[in-house]
Amino acid sequence: MGLNARIRTRDGWAVPHAVVTVTDMTGTQVLRAATDEDGVVRDGTALVPGPYTVIVTAVGYAPVASTALVTASGRAEVGNVVLARQGGTELPPPGPWTIDPAHSTVGAVAQHLGITSVHGRFTEFGGRVEIAEDVEKSRVEAVIRSASIDTGNGMRDGHLKSPDFLDVEQYPEITYRSNGLTPAGTDRWTVHGELGMHGVVRPVDLELSYLGTGADPWGGTRAAFRATAELRREDFAMNYNQVVQAGISAIGTTLKVELDIQAVQGEGLPQAG
Repeated sequence: MGLNARIRTRDGWAVPHAVVTVTDMTGTQVLRAATDEDGVVRDGTALVPGPYTVIVTAVGYAPVASTALVTASGRAEVGNVVLARQGGTELPPPGPWTIDPAHSTVGAVAQHLGITSVHGRFTEFGGRVEIAEDVEKSRVEAVIRSASIDTGNGMRDGHLKSPDFLDVEQYPEITYRSNGLTPAGTDRWTVHGELGMHGVVRPVDLELSYLGTGADPWGGTRAAFRATAELRREDFAMNYNQVVQAGISAIGTTLKVELDIQAVQGEGLPQAG
């Protein structure tokens, strides 16, 4: 007897700590219970046979109401209830996610001579994403080894590592820590945070898109994100410039940062290839 229900997202993830409220046809509450870590609620309260309204609520999700019929046995089999994320966007389940550097890219693009672009990337980095029940309280932290810059040209990389630019001997790490998140669309957010680079800490916003979640071949669950930002070198005390013919700067003052990130659910990375 009682109530049985499973609360899920559209992607099939369990919704823990959802609240299921049952009212009779007069609107009187007759039962209220919360789901467990598996998104399941089982309550043994005996209910009088007849129709009832079942209302499911959870932080960050649009509430759902449906009708359930209690049989002569006193049981209400609600079955699966699917909740939609408020704003229409499904996200990975809350908890820690670890950035997988082997399947992620941290890149930057600078203008060269005013006519073309130089693409670079950092090959050594790591980080953690903490997705909160209240999505806007989610956090991200990342650390990049500044000496891992790679533009495909050894001489240029050596110059970028020098005191003219990253000064990797004195500042071996580039850090980013978020401090807020605001919606920017149905599947996009603006991540507010602070970037530490070349001994300077400045506020930097990331424009973040969530690309989806799925199982990987190594038994893990992965979430994919893409993020972009624009930085001005002068903001981080990298003022070196070489002016060539016709007053054109050799290297542009603006950097476009492009991040393609895969994060694995949990505190560590599974064996992967």
